[in-house]
Amino acid sequence: MTESTGLYFAYGSNLRTTRMVQRVPSAVTVGAARLAGHELRIDKRGRDGSAKANLAAAPGEHVWGVIYRIGPTDWRVLDRFEGGYVRCSVVVELNGAAAGATTYQSDQRVPGLLAFDWYLAHLCSGAREHALPSDWCARLEALSGLPGTEGA
Repeated sequence: MTESTGLYFAYGSNLRTTRMVQRVPSAVTVGAARLAGHELRIDKRGRDGSAKANLAAAPGEHVWGVIYRIGPTDWRVLDRFEGGYVRCSVVVELNGAAAGATTYQSDQRVPGLLAFDWYLAHLCSGAREHALPSDWCARLEALSGLPGTEGA
């Protein structure tokens, strides 16, 4: 498992640095990264019953995200926030080179499920914060969500 590298590929709500650091204080942003051969889906049922970000294998597609470096003991902390997901090793393009990282993916897929607007706002603001490509930001901003309040 690549967790020994300490590199975590975030593509969902952990894109927002403030959210990530609240969860894992050791997290340090390394940079924007691209995961080839996958697509972003909003189809993982969360604890609140709404949809959360997920990855699916998809030749020719890609997902933009952010690499954080986290301390070795913080993987267990992050696991608690990522319920229903499993850790998996991926190879991303980071600063023009291939880099091994760990991310989370789930097989708990529920097609047609929607995310809350507040959750999608984490994705959009995180993507803008890390200057992900404008077409990726536009794609995230076009996602439909449900009204709701975080933590409600």
